[in-house]
Amino acid sequence: MRDPAPKREMLHAFQPQEARCVDIGDIRADNQRRHGEPGLALEPSLPDQRSDEAMCQVVHSSASRSDSRADPVSLPLERKPVPHPHLPTILAGLRKEQRTLAMLAAGAALVAGFIKLAEEVGEGETGAIDRAILTGLRQPGDLATPIGPSWLEGSMIDLTALGGTTVLTLVSVLAIAFLLVRGRWRQAVFAAIATGGGAIMGKTLKALFARERPEIVPHLIEVTSLSFPSGHSTNSAIVYLTLAAMLAASFQERAARYFVVGAAAMLVLLIGITRVYLGVHYPSDVLGGWTLGAAWALAMGLIASLLQRKRTIELPGETPD
Repeated sequence: MRDPAPKREMLHAFQPQEARCVDIGDIRADNQRRHGEPGLALEPSLPDQRSDEAMCQVVHSSASRSDSRADPVSLPLERKPVPHPHLPTILAGLRKEQRTLAMLAAGAALVAGFIKLAEEVGEGETGAIDRAILTGLRQPGDLATPIGPSWLEGSMIDLTALGGTTVLTLVSVLAIAFLLVRGRWRQAVFAAIATGGGAIMGKTLKALFARERPEIVPHLIEVTSLSFPSGHSTNSAIVYLTLAAMLAASFQERAARYFVVGAAAMLVLLIGITRVYLGVHYPSDVLGGWTLGAAWALAMGLIASLLQRKRTIELPGETPD
């Protein structure tokens, strides 16, 4: 005969952050009121009370019941996974390595493109397309007059000065002086080597290829140096892209970094276009300058990143001693 006072049995069901208990006596009494017979009951089964992995079993309250509603099941404890303490550092290192590999691949592609272009120029394979573009930028029947509105020629002359020796030297000196004022003398020395070394490289290659300036159309400005690769395109890419990369590294916002580098790249493209529009360079000269200058800027960026990891030059945002 059943005890009139239902035995109070507690089922402890594990839940994240809190425990929940179910009163078995209340469940049995409710089943009897609704069905007039003992229903299914939940009883805890704890094979080892000292174990921290409690199990809950669903059992029949009456062995004579033929329409069994459930088979015994086990509900194991659920444990919240604990992240590896060094996982963020590992992921950050992998992202840096991926960026380094991407930059190396891009630099290698630029160098390979420049070498291929230089071979084509040396063999005269680019002559037809160079001539077509230069003549296409002049009025038909009057090669001394460029296409476009009257103000465009003056604007092109103004823009092309941004890639000249005077302006690029001034920009480089001001950038280096700014770094020195902030006490970042090692970074200033690196910037001077990067920009000065690139200029020397460009002059050396000009003398090596010794390509004469185009005479297909009249020049709209006076020039005297050799043609391949374009000094304006090469040096503007070296100076503006290198300085933009150094400046972008000081920003935490991704949008700000993209804007700085994108603005520098746009300026380099415009300067190169002006050289073709003014008739003082073959298009292949400008393309060679772009690829060479971009490859140099990428190489300087990788070297700067390596030196910063070794603390040889100052890190972005680091307070000077």
